[in-house]
Amino acid sequence: MASKYDILVIGSGPGGYVAAIRAAQLGKKVGVVERESLGGICLNWGCIPTKALLKSAQVFDYINHSSDYGISVKDAKVDFDGMIKRSRGVADGMSKGIQFLFKKNKIDTINGFGRLVSPKRVEVTAEDGTKEQYEAESIILATGGRSRELPAMPIDNEKIIGYRKAMVMDKQPKKMVVVGSGAIGVEFAYFYHSIGTEVTIVEFMPNIVPVEDEEVSKQLARTFKKNGIKIMLESEVTNVDTSGKGCKVTVKTKKGEEVLDCDVVLSAVGVSTNLEGIGLEDVGVSTDRGKVLVDDYYKTNINGIYAIGDIVHGPALAHVASAEGIICVEKIAGHHPEPLDYNNIPGCTYCFPEVASVGYTEKAAKEAGYEVKVGKFPFSASGKAKAAGHSDGFVKVIFDAKYGEWLGCHMIGANVTEMIAEAVSARKLETTGMDIVKTVHPHPTMSEAVMEAAAAAYDEVIHL
Repeated sequence: MASKYDILVIGSGPGGYVAAIRAAQLGKKVGVVERESLGGICLNWGCIPTKALLKSAQVFDYINHSSDYGISVKDAKVDFDGMIKRSRGVADGMSKGIQFLFKKNKIDTINGFGRLVSPKRVEVTAEDGTKEQYEAESIILATGGRSRELPAMPIDNEKIIGYRKAMVMDKQPKKMVVVGSGAIGVEFAYFYHSIGTEVTIVEFMPNIVPVEDEEVSKQLARTFKKNGIKIMLESEVTNVDTSGKGCKVTVKTKKGEEVLDCDVVLSAVGVSTNLEGIGLEDVGVSTDRGKVLVDDYYKTNINGIYAIGDIVHGPALAHVASAEGIICVEKIAGHHPEPLDYNNIPGCTYCFPEVASVGYTEKAAKEAGYEVKVGKFPFSASGKAKAAGHSDGFVKVIFDAKYGEWLGCHMIGANVTEMIAEAVSARKLETTGMDIVKTVHPHPTMSEAVMEAAAAAYDEVIHL
């Protein structure tokens, strides 16, 4: 006789575990199937441990520039193993936190690999090969993703690595080629460069962090280059020769081929979804281009089966998966949640300087037919940024000229990932540009730059 649940979640990442906890809060009997550690990639191999590594790099950077602040520090050295150990400790602590929350909310953890065998039944294969089946009125698929592989550089986790291996390398490489300059690529490029590795970024598109506003991309490239990171744009890796001691990376550029020597290649070219072997074909769940097709409340074409997170269309971000999970279970429970507004999702990149954005880029707003007012305020004019010693970057805001709607906000600088929520909240509340101009911001703060940028859009800026 199979165990029975109201809701069974396959995967315990930021989509799955949040969905499970919200379902338990709503009085449902909940089970979660997880093949590795609670918290999924985000807590164990993504968001959290990478931020711990980046903090170590930032501290080392501060020490190296301590004289800028009137402090003398000598002979600071990188303890690479210590950095890795701290990162893993932070991740382990967060995973234990999820265990506590599951216990508090009376959620069952089922260890193993989950596979759909019918619309209301899941078979779980444990590590020792034993199988057990579980029944549920509703099943939520939250199986997440993994590093995407390119044919020219298959990951071997020795010389060609993905983000997981990049977090637990045995020794620090002297030279690294990072292929791809999305969030994962630039974060690891910053980390390794900051602790002394020679880093080259290879990007296929005309700009690094290509989803960002073009001015932000160019500012980040300028800062990276100034700090010594080499960037190759509109370039493609066509081959990686790993037969020798290191790697010989053949890169096709506009000027011809170039061969780069390095110790390790980091593949950061995106994410592939984990859809293999979970029984989608067996029960008839519809997919398209590697994604599960769902409605506004994450229901698939099969009654009782839902999907959230990286495996559905939308940004592959932890906070998106969490929001989807909450909406999904609230709808299952008979509530009336609003569908998620995918045009008001903040994106954050935690290299240094940080990058944060929400809504339309200037180019996208114009292409959508808006007449725009654009305001920009540089941190070089911010007293707080100057006092902190980090005046690179700016805040850029985009408003609809006709109605004042806040179309987009784009930031690059120190701690801007902590500032972007103002724009997200204001856009949710349909706040206009002039509302922001007339909202008193505290002084001295980095967040003043948001008000100043809005004022610049309406030709009322004071400090420029």
